[in-house]
Amino acid sequence: MRAHEGDWLVVKGVTVGVPEQRGRIIEVRSADGSPPYVVRWLSDDHVSTFFPGPDSIVLTQEEIEDADEHAQARFAVMQGAIGARSAAGDRSTGG
Repeated sequence: MRAHEGDWLVVKGVTVGVPEQRGRIIEVRSADGSPPYVVRWLSDDHVSTFFPGPDSIVLTQEEIEDADEHAQARFAVMQGAIGARSAAGDRSTGG
């Protein structure tokens, strides 16, 4: 794993119901970009030194924006499908 200052560290939730955690890498302690990293976590603005595990990935700003756009598009499709299904159910029940 290699990172640069300004990259994002994403720690995937390893169990159902545990959301991923995101943090901005504000310092890379090695010249070659390897861990540990100093990370400012989005959830609480806490800063910590972090040694990523196998459930962690490093993303650039562009990659995180692409991932967020993809997730938003997917969410919109699901909302549309739920709305269509709900409307169809209302018509069939007379509601």
